[in-house]
This record gives sequence, C-alpha cells and structure tokens, in this order.
Amino acid sequence: MIVRRLVRGLDSRLRLAGSGRKALAKIFPDHWTFMFGEIALYAFMVLVLTGTFLALFFEPSTAETVYRGAHEPLDGERVSAAFSSTVALSFDVRAGLLMRQTHHWAALVFVAAIVLHLARVFFTGAFRKPREINWLVGVTMLMLALLNGFTGYSMPDDLLSGTGLRIGYSVLQSVPLAGPWLAALAFGGEFPAEQTVPRLFATHVFVVPALLAGLVVLHMLILVRQKHSQFPGRGRTEHNVVGSRFWPAYTVRTLALFAAVLAVLFGLGGLFQINPVWIYGPFDPAQVTSPAQPDWYIAWGEGALRLFPAADFQIFGHLVPSPFVPGIVLGGLTFLGLYAVPFVEAWSRRDRQPRQLLDRPRDHPVRIGVGVAALTFYGVLLAAASDDLVARALAVPIVTVVWVFRVLVLVLPPVTGLVAIVLARAMRGTTGGFTDLTMADVRRALRGRGEETPQEAEPPARPDAARLELVPVPGRAWRWRYVEPGEDGEPFVLTSHIEYPDQDAARSAARTGYPDVPFLADEEPAEPARAEQEPQERADTPGRGRTGPLTAAVLWLTRRRGQVSTAAGRGGTRKTPETDQDAVTVNKRKVRELLDEGLGYDEIGQRFGITPGLAYLIGTGRPADGGDAPSQEQRRRDGDRAASQELSNPPFENPTKREPVQRWIADRVTMDPQMRSTRSRDE
Repeated sequence: MIVRRLVRGLDSRLRLAGSGRKALAKIFPDHWTFMFGEIALYAFMVLVLTGTFLALFFEPSTAETVYRGAHEPLDGERVSAAFSSTVALSFDVRAGLLMRQTHHWAALVFVAAIVLHLARVFFTGAFRKPREINWLVGVTMLMLALLNGFTGYSMPDDLLSGTGLRIGYSVLQSVPLAGPWLAALAFGGEFPAEQTVPRLFATHVFVVPALLAGLVVLHMLILVRQKHSQFPGRGRTEHNVVGSRFWPAYTVRTLALFAAVLAVLFGLGGLFQINPVWIYGPFDPAQVTSPAQPDWYIAWGEGALRLFPAADFQIFGHLVPSPFVPGIVLGGLTFLGLYAVPFVEAWSRRDRQPRQLLDRPRDHPVRIGVGVAALTFYGVLLAAASDDLVARALAVPIVTVVWVFRVLVLVLPPVTGLVAIVLARAMRGTTGGFTDLTMADVRRALRGRGEETPQEAEPPARPDAARLELVPVPGRAWRWRYVEPGEDGEPFVLTSHIEYPDQDAARSAARTGYPDVPFLADEEPAEPARAEQEPQERADTPGRGRTGPLTAAVLWLTRRRGQVSTAAGRGGTRKTPETDQDAVTVNKRKVRELLDEGLGYDEIGQRFGITPGLAYLIGTGRPADGGDAPSQEQRRRDGDRAASQELSNPPFENPTKREPVQRWIADRVTMDPQMRSTRSRDE
C-alpha cells in the first residue's frame, strides 16, 4: 500500500504513468547474440561497484613508505604508497582481494563482450543506415575500454605494470616532433615520474568512466529511438519489431542474465588468482619481469611491437623510431578502419536505404571474408605477445618463434579470409548450417557458381497467402492479427496486445507493420462483446483489459455523454446489455476512496464494470467535457493519432500458445509496428 501511494503521488506530480507504460511495452527481439551488449553493460556495472570499493583504500602516490601488514615477506620493506595500499587491499582489507580480482576479471569480460558485440553487428550488417551513429559510439567505447584497462592495471606500481608503463612511454615518445611533449603530458615528466600514478588514477577513476557512462546512455537512447534490429523470419518486415515486451518477459530474462554475470565474475574473482602483485614485487627501473604478458585486450599491440623489425627511418629529416609504426600507426589505422566501416560499405554497395532486417553472414561473402581475415590478423598478433612463453614451452630459440609469427601474420589472414568467402558462397544456397555443407556445394562455390541471391533464414511473409484480420475484444475495442499459413497445417499467428478504440485505428496500426499484406475481406467482423461477458479471461490473460490512459481518452472522445466513457471526469452511468436500466453508477469520489484504500485500477474496474484505463481517468480527475459524439471523420483522425502516438508500439502475443500462464512467462512472439515515420524521415 505504501508503494502504491508513493507511485500515485509521484505520478500526480510528474505524470510518469504514460511514459512508464510506453517504456514497459517496448519490444526486444529474441536472439542469443543480442545478449553480448547486455553482458558488456552488466560487466561495466560490476566494474563501477567494485572500483568504488577499491578507490576507498587505494592511495595513488609513488611516495616511499614502509609496508606494515599481514603479508610477511614484504613486512618492513620500503615501497611506494600505491604498491603498499594494493598489497594491503589484498591481505588486510576484508573482501579486498575478492574485490580486486573480481574488478580485474570484470575488465577482461567487459572488453570481450564489446568485441563480440561489435563482431555480431559487423557480420550481420547492423551498422547500416540508420544505425551508423550507434556503431561509432560502440567503437569509441571499445577504444575507451582499452585505455581504461591499461591505466587500471598500471596503477599498483608493481614490477609487471611498471614494465608495461615503460613500453607505453617509449611508444608515445616515438611520435615524430610531438612525442616528447605528449609523453611528458601523459606521464607527468620523464619516466618514472612522481605524477605518473596520480594521473593514471584520475584518468582511470574519473575521466574515462564518466565518458563511458555517457556513451552507454547515448547508446541506449539511440537504441530506443530507432528501435532494435532483428533477424529475418516469419512475420518480420522492415516496418516492425518482433520479440518480447520489456515487461515482464524481457525483464525477467535480463535480470537472470545480470544475476548470472554477477555470479560468474565473483566466482572468478574468488576462485581464480589474477594479477598477484605481491609476487612480482615493487617497481624498480633497473629490473624487468620475464616472461611477461599484458592483458589480452592490449596484447595485440605488444605482439606487433615484438614482431616489427627494429628499423628506424627518417621523414623530412626527422627520425621516426621503430615503435612508431606498430605502436601508433597500426592502432590508428585499426580504429580509423572501424569508424569507416558503415560509410565504406554504403559507398561500395550503393545502398543508402534504412535497414531494419539483419543479414545472415553467409549472404555477404566479401564482408565475412574481410572480417575473418582481420580477426585472424589480430589473433596472430595476440599470440605473438607470448612468444617467450612459446619458446620456453617448445624449447626452441626465441628468434625462430618470432620469424614463424612474422610469416603467419602475413600469410594466415588472406588464407582464412578466402576460405571464409568460399564457405559463405557454398552456404548461401543452403538453409542449414555449416555441418550441412557437402563437397558439391564447396566445388560449386569454388567454380563461382554459388547462389547469387541471398536466401532468407525463414520463409518471408507471402502477400498472396498472409492476411490481416480484425478481432473484437471485450469492452468495445479491437485488436488486429497477422495470419500466415503454416507448412504443417497450423497457421502462424501474431496478435496485438493493444486494444484499439475502433476498427479504423486498428486497421491503421496493422497497415504500419504490414503495408503489403491485405486485410481479410470475406466477412465483416462481428460487434465487440461487452466487458461483463469475459471478466475472468481479462483478469488471467496478461495484456487483456489493460487500456492505457491515451486509449481511454480516445474511448471517451468516441462515446456520447452519459455512457461509460463520459464517466471519466464527472461520474456516469453504464447500461448493461441485458437491460436498459442504469445498472452501475460510477462515482468519482467513491473511486478515489477505493484508491486511497489501496485497491488497484483492475479491481476498481471489475467492481464497477468498467475498464482499468477508465478507472485511471476517473481516479486522476481528468476533465471530461460533454457534447455530442464526434463525426466519423473526427473518429478516424483520433484513431490515426492514437495509432501514431501511444499505439505505435504495440506488443504482441502468439495465440497458438494455449495456456495463459505459459504465454505470460514465454511471451515469445511480440511485435512493434513502427519505422514508417523513421524511414520517411531518413529518406
């Protein structure tokens, strides 16, 4: 009761009910690859939580101090304050080691999820218009994640992180002309400098997390504004979104994923040791750890430094040290190429139309070939960062291992890219997966006779067989549904959750989602039944009988004064279908008294025989001016306006699922007609 009163109080002041209902009705497609972005988001949340805890105990200073703590090998040793506080976090602070290691594992998972998410977006073509901005935001987030990871694991001032900082300082110094100035600005002077750790701390704790949080919010706002992309399938078009509503199906699923991410990260932090700085010891400029490898997400950069020949050269009389090409040029070209992906593809394919449906990777062999070759290239560089470990494990000279990696980094990417192109062409003519390929398909692809037209993952909507229907529901409202004949004899059906005030509004919303599918014109649908005829079904079936405030307002506009819709502002009378007598009187004061007692709009609606949306209007005291019923043209305009505003985001249910509870839990097929206005605006 307290929560209800609090929510009603906030709504009476901020009018959040309409926006909240619209947000809860948002549609999210059902596909496991869409979870990569959510994993990245939840890993970032874990990073913020654990990082806040660590910041309370970490001392960002290189001032010399004497360590006094539970780690006996270092007890009494003179070390930097940063290293001393890190060791104290690991041994003297309760749950400190768990938080340190969980924070480190979360950083690894965060970057991995971003990379997988970008790979999914690239291979499916989700970066195309109108989603180029979100692609640029994602690439920027990857760059900031790499920077924050490097600054984070460099702060403890141990011997391993100091070695990495020495490499980073040398790479930054290799920039012609501006290198020394940039290195002094970033590190606070000549390395090692007293200002290095404080500047790393400010960058890692304040600057980059704030930028990442802002980009995450921007990414989500663009996603909500543009709607989510989806894979081709039955009932899916360029004008709609098929999936699960945000509440309750998607919320339950994403909260379960959040709990799983928390469990996995804290499990890794508690069971698997990572970055034991007390073993490496404090940083000493005269020493270096060997063998030593950085975290995986920047290992490709160190691998490039290890493989590139030590060859300095000059440009216009200025010396260019050898670390400049693998350390600066390669990284710059990498992110420049990622930023240019949407625009290069639009230019090469001459495709500038907005795309809602995703591609199957096999339908674009060149794209998948380029992507596989790039991943192979950076994968070889990542492996090359461990050449010293490979040489020790195989008992071969390190020079031999380096030359093998140099050959692989040049030969392996084009080979894997060509293989991916051939396999994609071979699979383009099949409907199965990789295991369904035959040698005949591969030979046909090698001869250049692969299928030239992309095949849909599932049969698309067939205008000659699919149809749209209007369905009457209790309360003098309408729904529409999409029906497509199934191969097994059972039709594939998608039915809207939203109840429309009249047939024109339902027809307009259906046309938005399926502009090319005809309506069934064999027979005119019957008059909708009254609310009292199916009270139990309305209560048990989610989405039924839940009319939004704007829908109830449209109902009020389309009824005469004295009927159920005009009771919203002044109280009114509803006549039952059995008699002409005023059977139920709706009193505004009584409704508000029941609301104060804690009753919900559903319970009040059942008590008075009205819809929950109408009970909402009565309880909030919205004015209801009288007057004659509007004309048919005015009703049509009202219906179109409702369809374009609140009703432009209707969720759907699959009526072929027979149990209401199963339908409530699964909510497997829902749909959001939209994109018409977005598409016309983009064009």
